[in-house]
Amino acid sequence: MPEITLLYAGLLGLLMVVLALRVPMRRRALGVSLGDGGDEDLLARVRVFGNFTEYVPMVLILMALVELGGGAGLFVHVVGVALLVARLSHAASLTAGAMTPQQRMGRMIGTALTMLALLISSAYAVFLGIA
Repeated sequence: MPEITLLYAGLLGLLMVVLALRVPMRRRALGVSLGDGGDEDLLARVRVFGNFTEYVPMVLILMALVELGGGAGLFVHVVGVALLVARLSHAASLTAGAMTPQQRMGRMIGTALTMLALLISSAYAVFLGIA
């Protein structure tokens, strides 16, 4: 059983709940039932959640496969921490309107760490698959 991946899947699942709840809370406040109603904050919340759902599942699948395939546990932990930090950084920095330099940096870090987690997990999976 991929115990390490289970830990990060659970933590990321909790983060997903928080990100998911932020969307209907803003919709309710605005009286918008579908779409973003032209509200930049709602659009940002939708994209944070959407971006999470676009990348996190694949990285978790790769982590589990690497773990099940005999990959190093430390590697799986590093990827899990990187992904968790990436998604927290991305969510905290992506806001409506003009971003501060710190927010731009947080978004860049979140995106870069997510891509790095996806890239190295994919490469390690390929290596384990042909080894």
